[in-house]
Amino acid sequence: MPEPARERAILVDLELRSSTARNRGAGPLQTDDRLEELQALAESAGACVVGRLAQVREAPEAATLIGRGKVEELAALVSAVEADLVIFNHNLTPTQLRNLENALPCRVIDRTQLILDIFARRARTREGQLQVELAQLNYLLPRLTGRGAAMSRLGGGIGTRGPGETQLETDRRRIGRRIQKIHEQLEAVRRARAVQRRQRQSVPLAAVTLVGYTNAGKSTLFNRLTGAGVVADDRLFATLDPTVRLISLPSRRRAILGDTVGFIHDLPPTLIEAFHATLEEVTEASLLLHVVDVTAARAAEQVADVLGVLHEIGAHRIPQLLVLNKVDRLPEQDGLDPIANRIQALSRHVAQQSGQLRTVAVSARTGQGIPELLAAIDEALPKDPIRQARFRLPAQAGLELHLVHELGRVKRKEYDASWCLVEAEVPESLLRRLERYLVPAYSRRI
Repeated sequence: MPEPARERAILVDLELRSSTARNRGAGPLQTDDRLEELQALAESAGACVVGRLAQVREAPEAATLIGRGKVEELAALVSAVEADLVIFNHNLTPTQLRNLENALPCRVIDRTQLILDIFARRARTREGQLQVELAQLNYLLPRLTGRGAAMSRLGGGIGTRGPGETQLETDRRRIGRRIQKIHEQLEAVRRARAVQRRQRQSVPLAAVTLVGYTNAGKSTLFNRLTGAGVVADDRLFATLDPTVRLISLPSRRRAILGDTVGFIHDLPPTLIEAFHATLEEVTEASLLLHVVDVTAARAAEQVADVLGVLHEIGAHRIPQLLVLNKVDRLPEQDGLDPIANRIQALSRHVAQQSGQLRTVAVSARTGQGIPELLAAIDEALPKDPIRQARFRLPAQAGLELHLVHELGRVKRKEYDASWCLVEAEVPESLLRRLERYLVPAYSRRI
């Protein structure tokens, strides 16, 4: 079956002089950088970019964002390249969206709608689909009035996936009821996650979570550390649904490693709100592995963007390790030090807030630096020394025996009619939990 034709898209970016002047010292995204990122997003959504348009203004124009003259220029470009879609690298107000759709002979979407479309494509679990639909409906609700032809447009296309055509034709009341229903379903998901989290916390395992800019290589690193088969693709937001696996550390203790959705510059607030249940996994971590693509031209700025999201969700005080990934792709004449120094300079406040900052260089693709990363994780996590102990477990203590096997190393095991005598090397936290089964005067630190 032939693939559907890719939509031909024009990208539009507006740079504000006042914003540039105010943020010059912080390394703002330049127009070319913003358009490159927008093009990557558009291509991830299946579009073919056939044109770009950029403008510098003192302030956005209330009616069309870019002004009447630029709209006329954009309309001529749309006709010249036969574009199907115009994508604005900004959040358009309902009025701006209506005026632009009336002035241009094609569909118009903004950055938020584009990202929501990508999320709708990539969400695989029921939870992820609910979260995306909630974000889409919250985006759609204030834009119901005056959408004109878009309300009755049928068929697919970027920015139209998700709730579907019937949702676009509903009134505010029906959408409001649907939003309330999704909130109830996601609240049930949060409760289930809380139960799962309490169950995990009842087992003495520290939680380590991967965070970072989208396409930094988090899923590839996750697969390298755990042997999992998580989708790892050279696309933005290739992985949406969180995954959790066990990893073994050099001290022989184990930890839980979680992979999360990637962040991006100006991540839409509706997505942060909708994915709150997923992002709770970040806030509950003992350590964050902040993965950075050292080959990215904006590596330091991407670090700042991720730190901003972490601050917004209340995870900025969790200890972090900066993992400089893709070092195998650095040109031989370039060293890692300039990039590391730039990132370290930008990220000083990470150390001020979390009290800990260390940088580890790795290649998730080749395995370079992975032993050093595991050692750094082991050192950064709360200490849990290994002890040698002997337990006298009753026959019905199956869970306790499983924990000894799962988290420790069993050296000898003997059975009688109603007891199991186990000699093992176990983490101190597990020893404390099983203290009532401990054979007195035997436990000792290794």
